[in-house]
Amino acid sequence: MNEKLIENMIRDINNTSLKGTRLMEVCGSHTHAIGKFGIRGLLGSNIELLSGPGCPVCVTDVSIIDTAIEILDRDNVILTTFGDILRVKGSHESLLDQRRGGKAIKILYTPFEALEIAENNREKSIVFLAVGFETTAPVIASAIKLAREKNIANLYFLCSLKLMPPVMHLVLDKAYNNIHGIICPGHVASVMGADYFKFISHEYGIPAVITGFEALDIIRAIHELTLYRKDISLRKFKNLYERSVSSQGNKLAQEVIREVFDVGDTEWRGIGYIPGSSLILKEGYSQLDAVKKYNIKVTSKISDSQCLCKEILIGRKKPVNCNAFGRECTPVHPLGPCMISSEGSCAAYYKYHI
Repeated sequence: MNEKLIENMIRDINNTSLKGTRLMEVCGSHTHAIGKFGIRGLLGSNIELLSGPGCPVCVTDVSIIDTAIEILDRDNVILTTFGDILRVKGSHESLLDQRRGGKAIKILYTPFEALEIAENNREKSIVFLAVGFETTAPVIASAIKLAREKNIANLYFLCSLKLMPPVMHLVLDKAYNNIHGIICPGHVASVMGADYFKFISHEYGIPAVITGFEALDIIRAIHELTLYRKDISLRKFKNLYERSVSSQGNKLAQEVIREVFDVGDTEWRGIGYIPGSSLILKEGYSQLDAVKKYNIKVTSKISDSQCLCKEILIGRKKPVNCNAFGRECTPVHPLGPCMISSEGSCAAYYKYHI
């Protein structure tokens, strides 16, 4: 049944879409699903799919990696974090380089593991490097809250948590992108609600949809966006992922985010400084802030990248437009974070030979 429905929608998209239709999928998981299901190859020449800045590892600034490395230079420190971030370089080295050099770095699946490590290593200082968007913010906030409640005195958090709307404003303000539709990140919407992304249509007049990650979800989203472009009388914003996303989102998750974090300003790797685009620890949780614990001044530095990650992250270029892609830059020898991260668009293009 799904195969026939997909076939019919693809036929309709290819037969009726306007020439030069440019659609952006923001989420790295959508980019990988599009590659996995071969969706780009099914679409005609009228449709161009662009990837957006929805890979948290890709946009983690050089300064955060440098700060983590500086913390590792202190005595009796164990750094804990998620796996992908280890391979991303700071100014000179990556955390993986540090680990190979003998520094204590542990890869975790959840931030709650850091609490256990801290409780079992009281003579050590445990630092959790928290990277992500609104999707991972609730579980990290919950771990921080629990650490304070349990009065774990040797656990600290180095946070690099980013918010999606500010970077989307930046992308949509760039007239050269000429984007005709947005596939919004379904995971973020499941936490923050579909209404979180209504500004795309309301402020910019650009059609936007929330969708899931199966082939039918994505094809339906593309079908809807091409219909919107043809007929401006149609509704410009639609939640196609109602099985997982409500209009207001997960209230409990939002509540714990608000309890633990304030909104701050931050640098996005390859994109630049964006006001109001990060989550920072509230004053009541400052005793868990690794930057304050070690009195470190986080200084932004320009990434010396040999690739086009910046242009790729904001939808100006595709990975295949980069001269290094698939040559000097591969998953085994990545030049930039878009190839390093499993969620990066370059990694997706390479893996699925897009």
